[in-house]
Amino acid sequence: MTNSLGTTGLVLEEPLLWERGRRGRSGFSLPRRDVPRCEVPKELAGATPDLPELSEVDMVRHYIRLSQWNFSVDAGMYPLGSCTMKYNPKTNERQCSRPGLASAHPLLPEELCQGALELIAALECCLAEITGLDAVSLQPGAGAHGELAGMLIFHAYHRHRGKPRSKIIVPDTAHGTNPASAALCGYTAVPVSSNADGILSPETVAAAMDEETAGIMVTNPNTIGLFEENIKAIADIVHAKGGLVYGDGANMNAVLGMVDMGRIGVDVLHLNLHKTFSTPHGGGGPGAGPVCVRKHLAPFLPVPRVVVRDGVFRWSEDFPLSIGKLQAFWGNMGVLIRAYSYILSLGADNLKRASQLAVLNANYIKAQLKGTFHLAYDRPCMHECVFSDKRQQAHKVSTLDIAKRLMDYGFHPPTIYFPLVVPGAIMIEPTETESKETIDLFIDAMKAIAAEARDNPEVLHQAPTRCKRRRLDETAAARKPCLRG
Repeated sequence: MTNSLGTTGLVLEEPLLWERGRRGRSGFSLPRRDVPRCEVPKELAGATPDLPELSEVDMVRHYIRLSQWNFSVDAGMYPLGSCTMKYNPKTNERQCSRPGLASAHPLLPEELCQGALELIAALECCLAEITGLDAVSLQPGAGAHGELAGMLIFHAYHRHRGKPRSKIIVPDTAHGTNPASAALCGYTAVPVSSNADGILSPETVAAAMDEETAGIMVTNPNTIGLFEENIKAIADIVHAKGGLVYGDGANMNAVLGMVDMGRIGVDVLHLNLHKTFSTPHGGGGPGAGPVCVRKHLAPFLPVPRVVVRDGVFRWSEDFPLSIGKLQAFWGNMGVLIRAYSYILSLGADNLKRASQLAVLNANYIKAQLKGTFHLAYDRPCMHECVFSDKRQQAHKVSTLDIAKRLMDYGFHPPTIYFPLVVPGAIMIEPTETESKETIDLFIDAMKAIAAEARDNPEVLHQAPTRCKRRRLDETAAARKPCLRG
């Protein structure tokens, strides 16, 4: 490629705070005390933490310099497969920072937070319409929390029928948290393998489904980026044995406006608002994992729920079959507001268009790179495509080497070594927000790296060379972390 996004520049070094600090410096003036001074008890005097002392300018420069080391979706492309790290329109940020919403105290009486309650109710209606399901709870605070809610609903449903069950079918193409969520509810995960096309076969599910199995957890589109074409037949098999179908909706960004989850047999579905509905995420949050259900499972949704009585929006816990409360307060309210703003800004037609463009971008990358990198499943993909390092292994170049070298070209690496069903996986999800120009630069970078792997593999073994840090000893970092404070 003639131009690379990767470069070097005035990015300053930054020592640890303990190295920068000097005794007696202060960057903050404490307010006047309104209580008597109290001496630290002698037995606690030695327990005082060793905190660095810094001036205001020391602190400001420290965090500014660290921010210059960061890479964000506002700075460049984040092709993380299975994560849907897409640009968040700034109008969503403006809406969620409005004082009436951002400053609302969680213990306000209902009469003083009608706007927030109405927004929750409206967003639930929007998500029900988008998914084709009947009822929604916004209470789960993350994707895995939504999975847990779904499994708790499974458990409550079967217990209410007087026929509790002990097993859950989990395909090898499901998200990795699925079996953990099932196990937390006392279920034993029954693994089933996908077929040669990378999707589930009805015959495989039929062989695993029995009267002790509560249902199946299906990620659709799955973690290989393929749509589970047999999902309706699989749902019929599970329903015939009295089971339920759980849909992991973390990859819904590929199918908005194109798939009615209720009609294809899904009973419970969680969504990742911080993926599909455009909230910046990563680093542990914030997130939101609403759970959507068909009508017969609505009584089991978490409480409290927003209801309308005499024209007033109110919290209600009058749902005796509910699985109970999942979080104390709505600390992730900003995520819900961003999602509502995103839905209203785009509307139904453009939500569908967003998914179509996400699928188009992924298939474009797949078509452009399949002659350069080994393609695990050479068929139309959905939101992401999965390559491997199979062709580069002959030059002793691994997926990790490719990812590290990509940083030198100015791109955040894609997801690597996942899904596990593809050895040496390189999973790329461009999302709909990336332009053709940016995607072409990414493709050129990947092709240039493949050429280096063939002609000069040592360059990849040393990568990255242009970043703030050279390649780290990740094994030593994990086994012998340097912690201080």
